[in-house]
Amino acid sequence: MKKKPFWLAVPSWIILGSLAILIPLFTLMTVQSINTQRDLTTQLLFEKGDALVRSFEAGALTGLGMQWGSFEIQKLLIDTAQQPGVDYLIITDLKGKIIADSDPSMVGETYGSELGPGEIGTGQVFWRQITRTEQTDPGGPERTENTFEVYHYFSLSDSDTPDSIIFLGMDMDPVLAARNQDIMRTVVIAAVLLMLSIAGILFLLVVQAYRSAKTSLARAEAMSETLIRNMPIGLVALDLAGKIVSMNEAAGSLLGLEGGSIQGRDAAGVLPGALQDAVAAVGAGRDTFSTEAQCSLGSRDDVTLEIMAALLRDEDGEPLGTVALFRDLTEMRQLREEIARSQRLASIGNLAAGVAHEIRNPLSSIKGFATYFKERYRDNPEDSGTAQIMIEEVDRLNRVISQLLELSRPSGVKLEARDVSALVRHVLALVREQAGSRAIQISARLPEGPVPADIDQDKMEQALLNVLLNAIQASGENGSISVAVAKDGGRVRIEIADEGKGINEKDLPRIFDPYFTTKPSGTGLGLAIVSKIVEAHRGEVRVASREGLGTKIEILIPEKAGEGPL
Repeated sequence: MKKKPFWLAVPSWIILGSLAILIPLFTLMTVQSINTQRDLTTQLLFEKGDALVRSFEAGALTGLGMQWGSFEIQKLLIDTAQQPGVDYLIITDLKGKIIADSDPSMVGETYGSELGPGEIGTGQVFWRQITRTEQTDPGGPERTENTFEVYHYFSLSDSDTPDSIIFLGMDMDPVLAARNQDIMRTVVIAAVLLMLSIAGILFLLVVQAYRSAKTSLARAEAMSETLIRNMPIGLVALDLAGKIVSMNEAAGSLLGLEGGSIQGRDAAGVLPGALQDAVAAVGAGRDTFSTEAQCSLGSRDDVTLEIMAALLRDEDGEPLGTVALFRDLTEMRQLREEIARSQRLASIGNLAAGVAHEIRNPLSSIKGFATYFKERYRDNPEDSGTAQIMIEEVDRLNRVISQLLELSRPSGVKLEARDVSALVRHVLALVREQAGSRAIQISARLPEGPVPADIDQDKMEQALLNVLLNAIQASGENGSISVAVAKDGGRVRIEIADEGKGINEKDLPRIFDPYFTTKPSGTGLGLAIVSKIVEAHRGEVRVASREGLGTKIEILIPEKAGEGPL
């Protein structure tokens, strides 16, 4: 079997867990990137402001050494404030009074008085972010300005103690705009990467679900195909045009066809008429149809089929085609007939047993009186002959009653291991003289060695005699009879065939019924007793006959006692 790729074998919970980890991970990375950009922006502005402040301070100190006055300091301040990105530059004393300003009109005003004295003398450059809201035009919209301010304590004299504060304000809007663009770009990239990750995971889930569904479907199809192929009932599927789409092995075997060779062929030229009628009945407004029908299949002329047909529809209810199921009920029908015959035999046997006991005693008296009158009137030939006829008829009735009692007795047999071939030879010797009187030739095909089986020798001898005597009577003058013995699996088969007048097809189902006979002088009990004896051995009697072509009777008995069917 082809090995499944590793990524398709990953359980769904692992994929969903990975998704639950990726989302906060990407979020954390994005936030960290935004914070880093904010810190870099602040660092960049601070370094720029620090450089400008220290540059101004250096210039101012140099000017003081050159005896600069406030005018020169103011001019240097204004020149420095002209640098790109600088909003203002202010110098105040420690109390916040403006000494110099890039806007000269502000000199003398107060600025930065809120700063605490604790920062004086540290030598550090400090920064803060200031947000101002201004209204440029009266009644117009307010405008928000963001200023990054750097300030530092220094001295405008030769003293080492700071006496002034320099404030440098830089416009943050361009920087913030650039930073916002970077943040937006970072968020977009993170979102795209997250979406790609989610899409990849969803793709894996979809592929895995598809693979699972495909595997389940493949298994279901394989199971359906195996079930249909191996089911003991024949199945034929047709499309709406009446062409064969599929046929299983059981159907091909019953119909004598090969399923693969008839796909696409018109059902009218392949299926027997009974199946075609069932399919037509479904297509005529009925969704299901069932029936039992007689039809010819191959070399078999009379086959009973149980047929069930149904209309196939899709999920919208539209017809797709027709499926027909059928099975051979011939053996089941024969079994039902055998059961019915056994029931009839049991009923007749019980009745016959009662009648036989009631008749046998009067017959004994009649035979006694007939014997008495025969002896008394032996000098009178006519009366003596009449008495002899009475005796013979009583004997004949006694034989019939004996047969009735044999039919009605329980079917218990005393089974012993015997040689069936030897038994058949003995029976043939008993009937050979009667067959010879009619110039009937009897041929036997018997194995050289013994053919053992557990049988009741007396009862089996009686059954074989009944069959052979029927064959002799059916053969007429100059006929022929063949007898064969052979092993058949775990059973022994005894076959007796004649070339006599045969049995009419309509009489075949009744030949084992008591008192059914086509012979003028027959009792109709011979084959009924044969059937009862063979059934007691857990065996089977098969009859094949055609009128005018002779009859073949097969007796099959198990080799070992108790191994045959009940």
